[in-house]
Amino acid sequence: MAIKMDSLGLKKSRERKKVTFLPEPERRDRLYTVISVDDHLVEPADMFEGRLPSKYADLAPKVIELRDGTQRWEYDGRRIPNVGLNASVGRPPEELSSEPARFDEMRRGAWDIHARIADMDIAGVYASLNFPSMLPGFAGQRIVATKDPNLGLAVFRAYNDWHLEQWAGLYPDRIIPCQLPWLADPHIAAEEIRRNAARGFKAVTFSENPEKLGYPSIHTTHWDPFFEACQETGTPVCLHIGSSSTTVSGSSDAPFDEVGFLFFTNAIVTAADWLFAKVPVRFPGLKLVLSEGGIGWLPGFIDRLRHAARYQDFTDTWKGVEEPVADVFLRSFRFCTIEDPTTFSVLDEIGAERVMVEVDYPHVDSTWPNVQSILHSQLSGLADDAVRKVTYENASSLFRHPVPDSALVSLD
Repeated sequence: MAIKMDSLGLKKSRERKKVTFLPEPERRDRLYTVISVDDHLVEPADMFEGRLPSKYADLAPKVIELRDGTQRWEYDGRRIPNVGLNASVGRPPEELSSEPARFDEMRRGAWDIHARIADMDIAGVYASLNFPSMLPGFAGQRIVATKDPNLGLAVFRAYNDWHLEQWAGLYPDRIIPCQLPWLADPHIAAEEIRRNAARGFKAVTFSENPEKLGYPSIHTTHWDPFFEACQETGTPVCLHIGSSSTTVSGSSDAPFDEVGFLFFTNAIVTAADWLFAKVPVRFPGLKLVLSEGGIGWLPGFIDRLRHAARYQDFTDTWKGVEEPVADVFLRSFRFCTIEDPTTFSVLDEIGAERVMVEVDYPHVDSTWPNVQSILHSQLSGLADDAVRKVTYENASSLFRHPVPDSALVSLD
């Protein structure tokens, strides 16, 4: 039997399962100018070709096909499952629980930048910041963990080079470059932040809790060189949910959908941890972004900070810090929302200038392609200046990504 090849040059197995794609959606009306500060790219199979030094060329991550027809990344003796990482947009609801195990089981916009831009146009998304997926992990933790650190460093740099040149670089007006961090050494990490800022990166993804990955806690000074470099270069640190390879859950035998439901609680724990580690006190110019954390929990969190301030002298944690803890929190953190309709009625408690919108393409909870109508249902009661801040102005300012007049949508 002849073996067919897909568009990536990967073998197709006759055992691969059948998947369903919904009809191609029509282009949505543009009601708002939108910058999505949380989407994901699925690393294409050819991303490392020609990008590593010759001594490591044969050791570069590569996609292989298993007997069951699924595809995997193979790297440093490990096989990393589920190339798609929940890349489910464009599939019917009954299939949304299935992890795409092949590139041809997901919408092309997940891994092809030209198709991605087309999908952004369908949904009315002007610009997007893209996080990594399964191969590196949300904070690059899988790339760093190699037997040969020099191999890991070469792959890490190749990944960032590819992102800048072949993903964001092909559409610089539409994609905000977001780099991986080098977790193995904070001094090298700081050097890379400065080098990458100089060549156009506007953000860095980082672990919400590096201690969970086997690195020193943020309550130490270990990461200070990295934080200093981010502050110096104006590079926001994006703390994406799941970037510590752990999630908050209840019982050990809780069902998967309970874990998914509780995903946002990672943001609560992360916010408290970074705040009480006093990272924002040591680095007052550093901006911390709670990516995919939602905003529904924020009013109660802020209330709790103000309540706890009445007895914070019980310990020495905030000794010598004159700024109220709640003010430190609101000054340093930025928040992201996919769907939090109830909370927009109390947006003043959070501050419209601190909230940005997300689409989370191509994941299961993405609002694509109905981004515009879903935003309208949440934002229609807000003043125009608040709408502009939330939909694009805050992101444009934070990530230094200007929006041309030609892309602006009038709210009149």
